[in-house]
Amino acid sequence: MMQLKKAICITLLCFLSFAVTAQRSEVGFGLGTLNYTGDLVRRYNFLNSRPAATVFYRSNMSNVVSFRAALTGGKLYGSDSRPIDPFSAQRQASFNIFLIEASTTFEYHFLNWRETKRFVRFSPYLFGGLALFGMSGNGNKPEEYSNVQGAVPFGTGLKYVINPKWYVALEFGARKTFFDYLDNVSIGRENNKNYQYGNPFDNDAYYFLGFSVTRTFYDIPCPTNPYK
Repeated sequence: MMQLKKAICITLLCFLSFAVTAQRSEVGFGLGTLNYTGDLVRRYNFLNSRPAATVFYRSNMSNVVSFRAALTGGKLYGSDSRPIDPFSAQRQASFNIFLIEASTTFEYHFLNWRETKRFVRFSPYLFGGLALFGMSGNGNKPEEYSNVQGAVPFGTGLKYVINPKWYVALEFGARKTFFDYLDNVSIGRENNKNYQYGNPFDNDAYYFLGFSVTRTFYDIPCPTNPYK
Protein backbone atom coordinates (compact mmCIF):
# COMPACT_ATOMS: atom_id res chain seq x y z
CA MET A 1 0.00 0.00 0.00
CA MET A 2 2.81 2.40 0.91
CA GLN A 3 4.53 1.77 -2.43
CA LEU A 4 1.24 2.40 -4.24
CA LYS A 5 0.80 5.77 -2.47
CA LYS A 6 4.34 6.73 -3.38
CA ALA A 7 3.72 5.83 -7.02
CA ILE A 8 0.50 7.89 -7.04
CA CYS A 9 2.30 10.89 -5.51
CA ILE A 10 5.09 10.69 -8.08
CA THR A 11 2.55 10.46 -10.92
CA LEU A 12 0.65 13.49 -9.60
CA LEU A 13 3.88 15.45 -9.34
CA CYS A 14 4.60 14.61 -12.97
CA PHE A 15 1.28 16.07 -14.07
CA LEU A 16 1.62 19.12 -11.81
CA SER A 17 5.08 19.81 -13.17
CA PHE A 18 3.57 20.16 -16.65
CA ALA A 19 2.47 23.69 -15.80
CA VAL A 20 5.90 24.92 -14.75
CA THR A 21 8.33 23.25 -17.13
CA ALA A 22 10.05 25.18 -19.91
CA GLN A 23 8.81 24.70 -23.44
CA ARG A 24 11.01 22.43 -25.53
CA SER A 25 9.43 21.09 -28.70
CA GLU A 26 7.23 22.66 -31.36
CA VAL A 27 5.58 21.57 -34.59
CA GLY A 28 4.09 23.87 -37.16
CA PHE A 29 3.05 24.52 -40.71
CA GLY A 30 3.03 27.54 -42.96
CA LEU A 31 1.76 28.87 -46.27
CA GLY A 32 3.53 31.34 -48.50
CA THR A 33 5.29 31.85 -51.80
CA LEU A 34 8.51 30.91 -53.57
CA ASN A 35 10.35 33.40 -55.75
CA TYR A 36 13.52 33.42 -57.84
CA THR A 37 16.40 35.57 -59.08
CA GLY A 38 18.93 34.52 -61.72
CA ASP A 39 19.64 34.90 -65.42
CA LEU A 40 16.01 35.70 -66.31
CA VAL A 41 15.13 37.96 -63.37
CA ARG A 42 17.82 40.01 -61.64
CA ARG A 43 15.75 41.46 -58.79
CA TYR A 44 13.04 40.07 -56.53
CA ASN A 45 9.73 40.56 -58.31
CA PHE A 46 6.58 39.78 -56.33
CA LEU A 47 4.68 39.18 -59.59
CA ASN A 48 6.76 36.03 -60.10
CA SER A 49 5.69 34.54 -56.74
CA ARG A 50 4.14 31.07 -56.76
CA PRO A 51 2.33 29.12 -53.98
CA ALA A 52 4.40 27.17 -51.44
CA ALA A 53 3.96 25.43 -48.09
CA THR A 54 6.18 24.25 -45.25
CA VAL A 55 6.04 21.90 -42.24
CA PHE A 56 8.64 21.90 -39.48
CA TYR A 57 9.82 20.67 -36.10
CA ARG A 58 11.59 23.03 -33.71
CA SER A 59 13.59 22.31 -30.56
CA ASN A 60 14.18 25.24 -28.19
CA MET A 61 17.72 24.94 -26.92
CA SER A 62 17.46 28.07 -24.73
CA ASN A 63 15.29 31.15 -24.36
CA VAL A 64 16.95 32.75 -27.39
CA VAL A 65 18.32 29.89 -29.57
CA SER A 66 16.26 27.26 -31.39
CA PHE A 67 16.99 24.45 -33.84
CA ARG A 68 14.55 23.83 -36.70
CA ALA A 69 14.17 21.02 -39.25
CA ALA A 70 11.78 21.84 -42.11
CA LEU A 71 10.36 20.50 -45.34
CA THR A 72 9.27 23.16 -47.85
CA GLY A 73 7.80 22.75 -51.31
CA GLY A 74 6.16 24.77 -54.05
CA LYS A 75 6.33 26.12 -57.58
CA LEU A 76 9.17 28.26 -58.89
CA TYR A 77 8.78 30.48 -61.94
CA GLY A 78 10.69 33.01 -64.01
CA SER A 79 10.69 34.35 -67.55
CA ASP A 80 12.15 36.91 -69.97
CA SER A 81 8.74 38.59 -70.29
CA ARG A 82 10.35 41.78 -68.98
CA PRO A 83 13.74 41.77 -70.75
CA ILE A 84 16.67 42.95 -68.68
CA ASP A 85 19.07 43.31 -71.65
CA PRO A 86 19.12 42.80 -75.45
CA PHE A 87 20.13 39.16 -74.97
CA SER A 88 17.06 38.37 -72.84
CA ALA A 89 14.83 40.17 -75.35
CA GLN A 90 16.13 37.82 -78.06
CA ARG A 91 16.18 34.74 -75.81
CA GLN A 92 12.56 34.83 -74.52
CA ALA A 93 13.20 31.91 -72.15
CA SER A 94 11.02 30.81 -69.22
CA PHE A 95 10.77 28.00 -66.67
CA ASN A 96 8.11 26.65 -64.31
CA ILE A 97 9.28 23.90 -61.95
CA PHE A 98 8.31 22.21 -58.69
CA LEU A 99 10.92 22.50 -55.93
CA ILE A 100 11.11 20.68 -52.60
CA GLU A 101 13.62 21.54 -49.87
CA ALA A 102 14.81 19.84 -46.69
CA SER A 103 16.60 22.22 -44.32
CA THR A 104 18.13 22.49 -40.86
CA THR A 105 18.58 25.95 -39.37
CA PHE A 106 19.35 27.71 -36.11
CA GLU A 107 17.27 30.68 -34.98
CA TYR A 108 18.39 33.54 -32.74
CA HIS A 109 15.68 35.60 -31.00
CA PHE A 110 16.45 39.15 -29.92
CA LEU A 111 13.84 39.37 -27.13
CA ASN A 112 13.23 37.01 -24.22
CA TRP A 113 9.68 36.37 -25.36
CA ARG A 114 9.21 32.98 -23.68
CA GLU A 115 9.29 34.34 -20.14
CA THR A 116 6.06 33.69 -18.23
CA LYS A 117 6.10 37.25 -16.84
CA ARG A 118 7.15 38.79 -20.14
CA PHE A 119 6.38 42.38 -21.02
CA VAL A 120 6.46 41.67 -24.76
CA ARG A 121 4.54 39.09 -26.75
CA PHE A 122 6.73 39.16 -29.85
CA SER A 123 10.34 38.86 -30.97
CA PRO A 124 12.25 39.46 -34.21
CA TYR A 125 14.71 36.71 -35.07
CA LEU A 126 17.43 35.72 -37.53
CA PHE A 127 18.08 32.24 -38.90
CA GLY A 128 20.70 30.41 -40.97
CA GLY A 129 21.70 26.85 -41.81
CA LEU A 130 22.03 24.26 -44.57
CA ALA A 131 19.58 22.75 -47.05
CA LEU A 132 19.17 20.28 -49.88
CA PHE A 133 16.63 20.90 -52.63
CA GLY A 134 15.30 18.82 -55.48
CA MET A 135 13.43 19.98 -58.57
CA SER A 136 11.30 18.53 -61.33
CA GLY A 137 10.06 20.05 -64.56
CA ASN A 138 13.31 21.24 -66.15
CA GLY A 139 13.12 19.35 -69.43
CA ASN A 140 15.54 19.68 -72.35
CA LYS A 141 18.59 20.19 -70.18
CA PRO A 142 21.27 22.23 -71.96
CA GLU A 143 23.91 20.52 -69.82
CA GLU A 144 24.02 17.44 -67.61
CA TYR A 145 23.40 18.23 -63.94
CA SER A 146 21.86 16.66 -60.85
CA ASN A 147 18.30 17.58 -59.87
CA VAL A 148 19.39 17.56 -56.20
CA GLN A 149 21.56 20.47 -55.07
CA GLY A 150 22.74 22.20 -51.89
CA ALA A 151 21.82 25.65 -50.60
CA VAL A 152 22.42 27.98 -47.65
CA PRO A 153 19.15 29.31 -46.19
CA PHE A 154 19.20 32.53 -44.16
CA GLY A 155 16.77 35.28 -43.32
CA THR A 156 14.65 37.02 -40.73
CA GLY A 157 11.21 36.86 -39.18
CA LEU A 158 8.86 38.08 -36.48
CA LYS A 159 7.03 35.85 -33.97
CA TYR A 160 3.94 36.76 -31.97
CA VAL A 161 2.62 34.83 -28.97
CA ILE A 162 -1.12 34.11 -28.97
CA ASN A 163 -0.96 32.05 -25.77
CA PRO A 164 1.60 29.70 -24.14
CA LYS A 165 0.74 26.90 -26.60
CA TRP A 166 0.24 28.75 -29.86
CA TYR A 167 2.05 31.49 -31.73
CA VAL A 168 2.32 32.80 -35.28
CA ALA A 169 5.25 34.05 -37.35
CA LEU A 170 5.96 35.96 -40.53
CA GLU A 171 9.26 35.01 -42.19
CA PHE A 172 11.31 35.91 -45.22
CA GLY A 173 14.31 33.81 -46.20
CA ALA A 174 16.77 33.64 -49.09
CA ARG A 175 18.46 30.48 -50.36
CA LYS A 176 21.93 30.96 -51.76
CA THR A 177 22.66 28.14 -54.20
CA PHE A 178 25.87 26.95 -55.84
CA PHE A 179 23.98 26.16 -59.01
CA ASP A 180 23.13 28.09 -62.19
CA TYR A 181 20.42 25.93 -63.77
CA LEU A 182 17.29 26.64 -61.71
CA ASP A 183 16.08 28.53 -64.78
CA ASN A 184 17.74 26.07 -67.19
CA VAL A 185 19.88 28.92 -68.54
CA SER A 186 23.62 29.24 -67.99
CA ILE A 187 26.80 29.23 -70.07
CA GLY A 188 25.27 27.56 -73.13
CA ARG A 189 27.27 26.18 -76.04
CA GLU A 190 29.84 28.37 -77.72
CA ASN A 191 29.10 26.95 -81.17
CA ASN A 192 25.36 27.66 -80.89
CA LYS A 193 24.69 31.40 -81.28
CA ASN A 194 20.97 31.28 -80.37
CA TYR A 195 21.23 33.52 -77.29
CA GLN A 196 20.06 30.64 -75.04
CA TYR A 197 22.67 31.35 -72.41
CA GLY A 198 23.23 33.55 -69.37
CA ASN A 199 25.96 34.46 -66.91
CA PRO A 200 27.74 31.31 -65.62
CA PHE A 201 29.40 33.30 -62.81
CA ASP A 202 26.10 34.41 -61.24
CA ASN A 203 24.41 31.49 -59.46
CA ASP A 204 20.64 31.40 -59.12
CA ALA A 205 18.80 31.97 -55.83
CA TYR A 206 15.29 31.36 -54.52
CA TYR A 207 13.25 32.81 -51.67
CA PHE A 208 10.45 31.81 -49.30
CA LEU A 209 8.02 34.35 -47.85
CA GLY A 210 5.45 32.82 -45.55
CA PHE A 211 3.12 32.91 -42.57
CA SER A 212 3.24 30.01 -40.08
CA VAL A 213 1.33 28.69 -37.06
CA THR A 214 3.16 26.78 -34.33
CA ARG A 215 1.98 24.46 -31.54
CA THR A 216 4.22 24.16 -28.48
CA PHE A 217 4.68 20.99 -26.44
CA TYR A 218 6.29 20.65 -23.03
CA ASP A 219 8.76 18.29 -21.40
CA ILE A 220 7.50 16.70 -18.18
CA PRO A 221 10.50 15.92 -15.95
CA CYS A 222 9.21 13.28 -13.54
CA PRO A 223 10.88 13.36 -10.10
CA THR A 224 12.89 10.35 -9.05
CA ASN A 225 11.74 8.10 -6.19
CA PRO A 226 13.81 9.08 -3.11
CA TYR A 227 12.90 5.80 -1.34
CA LYS A 228 14.63 3.52 -3.83
